[in-house]
Formats: sequence, structure tokens, C-alpha cells
Amino acid sequence: MTLLTTTSNARPALLGGAPAFTERLPLVRPALGRTDLLARRHADILASGILTNGPTVRELEETVAARLGVPHVVGVSSCTSGLMLVLQAVEAAGPVVMPSFTFSASAHAVAWAGGTPVFAEVSEDSLTLDPEDAQQTLDALGGTARALTATHVYGTPCRTEALQAVADRAGVPLVYDAAHGLGSVRRGTPVGGFGVAEVFSLSPTKVVVAGEGGLVATHDADLARAIRLGRDYGNPGDYDCRFVGLNARMSELHAATALHSLGLLDSALARRRAMVRLFWRELGAVRGVRGPTLDPDDVSTYKDLTLVVDQDECGLTARDLAAALGAEGIDSRHYYDPPIHQQQAYAHLPRRELPLTDRLAASVISPALWSHMTDDQVRGIADAVRRIVAHADEIVSVRGGVES
Repeated sequence: MTLLTTTSNARPALLGGAPAFTERLPLVRPALGRTDLLARRHADILASGILTNGPTVRELEETVAARLGVPHVVGVSSCTSGLMLVLQAVEAAGPVVMPSFTFSASAHAVAWAGGTPVFAEVSEDSLTLDPEDAQQTLDALGGTARALTATHVYGTPCRTEALQAVADRAGVPLVYDAAHGLGSVRRGTPVGGFGVAEVFSLSPTKVVVAGEGGLVATHDADLARAIRLGRDYGNPGDYDCRFVGLNARMSELHAATALHSLGLLDSALARRRAMVRLFWRELGAVRGVRGPTLDPDDVSTYKDLTLVVDQDECGLTARDLAAALGAEGIDSRHYYDPPIHQQQAYAHLPRRELPLTDRLAASVISPALWSHMTDDQVRGIADAVRRIVAHADEIVSVRGGVES
């Protein structure tokens, strides 16, 4: 993926200029370092004949628990299955207040556990659940809510203290979708110990990867036991299932991959922070483009490089910017457009007006970011964004012609 030399006044590729990259820059590319070492560990597992419910999963659980400073971590097959089991265990079979600006699995888990998503707004600066709107939404439910959930979107920590106060006032458990958050820090405390449970993802787009997999972190021993039982069908071993569980076990091979990836986490986080700083420094004062705001002393995993595009200031929509970046050879994604309350799967729910969520979902774009990108690649993305915005009027004209 050769980077071409460009200048700030060069025409964007969408307008006939040379693309920033001659080979496409993919959205993500998992960093696994010495894969020969991982292959050896996989070979040992295969030779052992123990492919699930084995010592490697326990090693991963203990290693992550020590890192997070929590007593219990349970490995599961995915973040989604972890959320499903947690919400089932806390008996969230009723209204569950949650953001709509999150991945659909956050709501799917609520529905699977017998709950009904009730969507609330996010904060404009952080893009995470707005504690004030969550409080108002809970109040409007008149004490019928069964849980509150929130998401550390893009790795930006939620305002955990305010959300816990909201949950405490309502008398409901607070569950975090921490899919993006393994390595995030809230005011000096690692994400993982907030609420009744936090659930991480280890899928290929995350900073720590297992191939597929998830981790449930909690201080609650009873909840941890319920998740361990639930991930194995609710079967304690005598085939007399205590409740309706799942096959949500993590395999030994996935756990080994996660342990290998976890060993690279600190260097990956440092590198991602450096790349994001470099991007914004290289981008400079471009009108109408910003990122999520981190509170003082917070640390993001920067699972994504996220841009919020203000069409009125920038002259472009996020879709315009994505098309122009695509012409430059740069992959991007719109997380999360449409927001969940606008998705067909939830059209049966009572209509909720969430104008801020609607606007933000239509305004957000995440260009390529992965832990072993080079500085030149990061500069190339920043330069491409700067050139595209500088030619906003022409791009909108061309896009209008194409789309008409």
C-alpha cells in the first residue's frame, strides 16, 4: 500500500487527482506480532486434546482479572453472548434504558434476555450515554425499568460516576458494553470494574483479538458463577440444567490467541495514542471536523479513529467524506448509522425522538486505523482529509451528479 507524495493544495482523487494510496488501506488489520510463537501454542493445545473448558481459558481469565484489578473474569464465545448472560442473570426482563448510538448487539442482548430497549441520548462531546437523559428516561418509566446499560464507544470511557449515581437512584443494575474498552482507563481506574459487570469483545476489529471471543469482568461472585454456568447451557455437569443457558464457551485456541494478543496490548495502546495525536496534529485547523472528547485523566483504546463531521461548517456530509476517502484508497466505516432506534429490527418499539443521536450517527466516520500503521500512512490519511475538505464544494457537486 504505497503512499504517494501529495501536497495540501493537490486535488482529491475524486476530482481527478492522484490517490493518496496506490494499494487500498484497509480499515483494520489485527496485530499479532510473532505468529510463530502463537502457532507453537496452538500446536501444544491441539496435541493435548483439550480444546475447550481447559487451562488456557483459565489462564486468560486470571491474567485479565489481575490486569483490571477485579476478582472475576469469565471467558465467553463473544461479547454478545456475555451481555446476554449478564442481562439474563440480573433479570433484565423489562424496560432497559440504553443508548441507541451503539452496535446493534447491545440491544440484541437486551431483547434475548427478555428485556425491551428504551433508548436515550448520548452526550455530544463524548458520544457516550448522557447521564442526564438517562435519568430523565428512567424517571419517565415510573420505576418499571429493570436495568441501565451503557457503551464505551470507540474506547472512550463513559462518565461512570454519574451513570452509577443514576442507576443507584433508580435502583437498577448498571451493565457496560465494554466491547471497545480493554485498555481504556477512567480517572485512573481501568475499565472493567464499573457497574455490576463489564463485557469486552475480542473480535478481529478490537485491539486485543482472539479471532472471536469475549470476557465478562465483575466484582460479584454470584454473578460470575451464573455466567460460568450459563456459558455451558446452564448445565452444572449433571445434565440437569438449572436455567436456559447458551453454548457460549471460549475455546482453548481462541484463549491462546487472546493471551498472545494481550501481551502486545501496552505497546499497541501507546502506538495508537501516538497515531491519533499525530493525525490531529497533521490535520490542523480543518473546519467542521473533530473527534470525541476525552475527560481529563481518561485513556481511550482508540479502537477507532473517529471523526465527527459538521456539515454546516465543513460543507461535506460524512458520506461525502467517506466516498472521497475511498477514492484515495482509504477504507472507512460509519459507526453507527443508522442508530438502533432507526433499525428495522426495532421498528415495533414505541417511537422515540432522539435528534442528537440521529445527527451524530449521520455525522460520524471512522477511517482506517490499526496498531502497526506507519507514521507516513497516518499522515497520508490526515492529508487526504485536509485536501478533501478544502475542495468540499466541488466534491458535493460531483457527488450530487453521480447520485442523481
